[in-house]
Amino acid sequence: MTAGLFICDHVPSEYQSTFGDYSDMFARLFPEFEWKLYDIINGRFPRDLNECDVYMATGSHHSVYENLAWINKTKEMIRELYSLNKFFIGFCFGHQLLGDAMGGKVEKSSNGWCVGAHVYTVSEQTDWMVPYRNPVNLLMVCQDQVVKLPEHARVLASAEMCPNAIIQVGQRMLGIQGHPEFSKEYDQFLMEKRVERIGAEVVKEGIKSLEKKIDTDLIHDWILAFLQRAV
Repeated sequence: MTAGLFICDHVPSEYQSTFGDYSDMFARLFPEFEWKLYDIINGRFPRDLNECDVYMATGSHHSVYENLAWINKTKEMIRELYSLNKFFIGFCFGHQLLGDAMGGKVEKSSNGWCVGAHVYTVSEQTDWMVPYRNPVNLLMVCQDQVVKLPEHARVLASAEMCPNAIIQVGQRMLGIQGHPEFSKEYDQFLMEKRVERIGAEVVKEGIKSLEKKIDTDLIHDWILAFLQRAV
């Protein structure tokens, strides 16, 4: 399967030797895929959306409601992917892109920052959640959230501070407000780099939450099953 990655941000170059870039993280999470990389934050888009079987979008320090040309063009592509009945899976910022592009609303959450490990409670079990587990733990680093669902969307899982944590739009699009591609070390690195923005107490609790087991392998399996069963 060929997967196209919409790269919406980069790890700062001075830290890539430690953590890799976002494309490296996704390649580690999904070694089964043949990857095509699209550096959309720098204006490099697919020439033809039929180039890949599935598209995924990374996180970003940007907000989807910023009026930037590359963000607006990406939203147009997501709507086109939907009309073509193509697979799209967005993570964090990519999740928010999906929600906004399809008519939902994204804004800074009144719950504040979600960082560290969060517990996701499944509200709708699907046939691709194999093996099934409820709840599941995922890493988060976000302040923006999808606060209003788009049309043809349903909530599959929620977290205490994030009601729309996993959403499905139509049959072939998923949004996950989390980072299964992150390591605990990188999640902690981001918290510590943003302590002034996030707040010292929130960061302290976020780092403590990293003691939880993270269900990275499970989310990997669910996504593969989603792609296989929705065909």
